[in-house]
Amino acid sequence: MKETNNIKNLFIGLGMGVVLTLAVLGGAIIDRKIGIKLIDKITGKVEKVESVVSGKREIIDEESVVTTVVEKATVSVVTVSISKTNIVSLDPFWGMDFFGGFFGAPGQQREQKIEQDIGTGFIISEDGLIVTNKHVVADTQAKYKVIVGKDEVAEVVNIYRDPISDLAILKVNKTGLTPVKLGDSDKLKVGQTVIAIGTALGEFRSTVTKGVISGLGRGITAGSPFEGSEKLDNVIQTDAAINPGNSGGPLFNSGGEVIGVNVAVSSAGQNIGFALPINIVKESIGNFKSTGQFDRPYLGVVYRMVSKQAALLNEVPSGAYVVEVVSGSPAEKAGVKVEDIITEVDGKKLSDEKNTVLSTYINTRKIGDTITMKIWRDKKEIEIKVKLEKKG
Repeated sequence: MKETNNIKNLFIGLGMGVVLTLAVLGGAIIDRKIGIKLIDKITGKVEKVESVVSGKREIIDEESVVTTVVEKATVSVVTVSISKTNIVSLDPFWGMDFFGGFFGAPGQQREQKIEQDIGTGFIISEDGLIVTNKHVVADTQAKYKVIVGKDEVAEVVNIYRDPISDLAILKVNKTGLTPVKLGDSDKLKVGQTVIAIGTALGEFRSTVTKGVISGLGRGITAGSPFEGSEKLDNVIQTDAAINPGNSGGPLFNSGGEVIGVNVAVSSAGQNIGFALPINIVKESIGNFKSTGQFDRPYLGVVYRMVSKQAALLNEVPSGAYVVEVVSGSPAEKAGVKVEDIITEVDGKKLSDEKNTVLSTYINTRKIGDTITMKIWRDKKEIEIKVKLEKKG
């Protein structure tokens, strides 16, 4: 998993309903034709449903929802495994490797083969396309394979890495696979139930964890000393347990639809995990299927969103505060400067709220589009036009 930090360091890489009785509820509304619904008179919440079909009584609760999702979805979740040969140098005096074993003459080198499960992915097409995180398959010198089901192995023949988001699409030479159903992450609500399936700790395949959506529209900076950092906007926060090895795995809603791709977990707190919204993934998949690669528009700024509260305290407008302008980027060519605050894009006001951050809007445009940005600079508002380009 990757390591992340956003104000506090974060670390990369996710409720059983209470069934009340009639006595506790103090009453119920009964429909003899359809079944029996037990309804809390104070909250109006349905705690348990008993449906009578053909003389049989079926208990429908949160547990059965989760087990149904798991039974249907597990066949579409894969384990990603790495295969690589490292060169290990022996001690120049004693001929030992770092583990103290004698493997040759002093100063010699030996090959060390590594094969292990490292992450998770999920199938998106019958003909062998699989989604995972880019950081799971970051080593371009290694070979990868996926394990479908319990022990069916498929070699990865191509890897397509997204240069902007922490996403990758793997291609395996296998057909007849069962793809997942993709949901709509724009319709998510805080508090709704989510289910994660993945290879926890790179050891326990098809591990199931459950929780709720804790927050939406979060912004994190994800990274590690080995892989660098990457800013991820508009991510989903959840308390479902995400562990190293869960990276790249699906986050399901209670309908069995994938609504996120598990990507990070906080090292500074408990039960704080993050997932990329599936709508971002769907855009990437659409671009990939039409072009064969992850071509998306590129602006070329590093920024922090200024919240409404921070804007009021500092007497500046809310928007995207430019921390860095990438050399040679469309933004630099158009005259964007460090410390500018981008307040609007094509008439759409920017803020730190869901779907109004800068990168979210840019990702809805196409390469070659010209956008109009309103910028706050030196206590004045100016207008700049930028032609979006393909990232080189």
